[in-house]
Amino acid sequence: MVTVPRKPSSGVARTVVVQTVLLISLVIVGGLAVSMGSVQLPLPQVWRIVAEPVVPWLDADWSPVREVIVWESRMPRVVTAVVVGAALALSGGVAQLVTGNPMADPYLLGVSSGAGLAVTLLTVLGVGAGTLGMATLPAAAFLGGLGALLAVLAFAGRSGSVTTLILGGLAVGQVAWALTSLMIHTFATGEQAKQVMFWMAGGLGGSRWGLLAVPGAVLVLALAVSLAAGRWMNVLHAGDDGAAALGMNARRFRMLALVGISLLAGTSVAVAGGIVFVGLLVPHAATFLVGSEARRMLMASALLGAVFLVLADLAARLVVAPSELPVGVLTAIVGGPVFLLMLRRRRRSL
Repeated sequence: MVTVPRKPSSGVARTVVVQTVLLISLVIVGGLAVSMGSVQLPLPQVWRIVAEPVVPWLDADWSPVREVIVWESRMPRVVTAVVVGAALALSGGVAQLVTGNPMADPYLLGVSSGAGLAVTLLTVLGVGAGTLGMATLPAAAFLGGLGALLAVLAFAGRSGSVTTLILGGLAVGQVAWALTSLMIHTFATGEQAKQVMFWMAGGLGGSRWGLLAVPGAVLVLALAVSLAAGRWMNVLHAGDDGAAALGMNARRFRMLALVGISLLAGTSVAVAGGIVFVGLLVPHAATFLVGSEARRMLMASALLGAVFLVLADLAARLVVAPSELPVGVLTAIVGGPVFLLMLRRRRRSL
């Protein structure tokens, strides 16, 4: 008889504490990220500027320039970091749960590279800018990411091997990277090449409120569906035969989940480029904090991913100020060594 994992009451209490701490941390680091930069703003004043639309009787003792800095420059960037960080971590967590593969991640599975290739194609064709780009880029990124993922799964076949999936993802990612470079060098204008380089490095410097509608809506929908489907993800721990005994079509569920991952990661890549290792490493940290029960782990992953990317973007702006690093470069510098350590610990199982 197959036994579905039950969540102990002590685990629930711990989860509530962890999620509360992460929510408070997100508010604090978000405020710091808005207040710090080339123009330093007092944190209490930042909170008053943010609260003023809903508390209009506040004494507006700040200049219009500071209000513009908060609402038009830094808030869109911080909110984009929250959405993209949560989306990448959530997609990585779902990928690891439904494949049973602790190394699964939108980047290592080729999803981000495929999405970047599709975004580059639209940019070079001249339909990836302005209002039209807000509608076409997320759709193209989704289709590009989905195509790359299907190619990796076709390569891996039914083996389910960690090594096969990673090598397949790396191969598809390298092909997508090569085609992207070919298009840039052959067809792109100077401005188009600059725009594509932004995606390839991964950065939040071009964040605007208008770009957040699609990835924000996809994140909310994906989080709700993931939490609702958490029980079935737990059932997958029993294997496909065990899931079938409980009336679940594991193969169909897995494919639907992977399509959702492509949509979630693709829309994030469309606005922030290829930010690596967030989807791979954050779910492991969340599992350490709250355990492996799907709903707890996914919610903690989304919150932790948001906190992590806001902090990473803040560091990217401050480390080489007044210039700034692409945040994708910073996550690669931090995530690369951690990933190698994980591979070393798991090499016997590979």
